[in-house]
Amino acid sequence: QVQLAEFGGGSVQVGESLTLSCNASKYYEAYFMGWFRQTSGKKREAVASIDSDGNTIYAPSVKGRATVSRDDAKNVLYLQLNNLKPEDTAIYYCAADASGFCSNSPTPPPPDWYTDWGQGTQITVAS
Repeated sequence: QVQLAEFGGGSVQVGESLTLSCNASKYYEAYFMGWFRQTSGKKREAVASIDSDGNTIYAPSVKGRATVSRDDAKNVLYLQLNNLKPEDTAIYYCAADASGFCSNSPTPPPPDWYTDWGQGTQITVAS
């Protein structure tokens, strides 16, 4: 089990950028990591994922605007979101570990592939 903590959320204007970080409590180089988001009354939505080799998968809603990366030396996962839109407003969560999921999938792993979750960080995009 790994403890995860997200940072970097905030309130921004349309078109601005934010970078979220997720600190892991232990060495997680082999983990398949992911980012999700959720708004009130809706299901948790997969945003992006990255496997232990650095292969990335993005949801269509953020493809071209998001970059997921990892710094295994620091046990930190990142999500950079550019050209933010009001529909990006949500609580963003990082998650571990979806090892075994096919990295060639066109969409990121769904929530039930993951075993550990952070507490979330809010992004609010004002129009």
